[in-house]
Amino acid sequence: MSRVGNLPVQIPAGVEVSVKDNVVTVKGPKGELQQSYDPLITVKVDGDEVVVTRANDERQARSLHGLTRSLINNMTIGVTEGYSKTLELVGVGYRASLKGNQLELSVGYSHPVYVEAPEGIKLECPDQTHITVSGINKQLVGQVAADIRKWRKPEPYKGKGIRYEGEHVRHKEGKTAG
Repeated sequence: MSRVGNLPVQIPAGVEVSVKDNVVTVKGPKGELQQSYDPLITVKVDGDEVVVTRANDERQARSLHGLTRSLINNMTIGVTEGYSKTLELVGVGYRASLKGNQLELSVGYSHPVYVEAPEGIKLECPDQTHITVSGINKQLVGQVAADIRKWRKPEPYKGKGIRYEGEHVRHKEGKTAG
């Protein structure tokens, strides 16, 4: 039995959930999100909670059961509170600045790197060494943060690079003479 899939998703006040043609739509104070789901899964709105059930106990249905419930839960949290990830720039001369909705990174290349914020994502630079990525779609927030981090991953010798806030970088010992 799916432990996650059997839990009903609580609908907070001010959030509206509708199900039509294998698509769940969640509207809230911060925006609207849509997610399609597999026909093996059944989604019903019962009062102030969403119940996710599966058609049978086949492997495919079992694997989609908890996933669908988690996606719907993430959507309800996203339209009420939103999601955010913070990145840190560590290294001499590593800087970030915001120009409109475009992020300019100076991370050791001979030229600045520009990252465009996709629709639904808000980029902020509280200072030159921190970047905050926020939005209502959890997957999109994580993907944009990972794309920014990809420009200069933390290296293990000096720890320079772009890292998530609180990320621990394991340091390696350098070469020894002789």
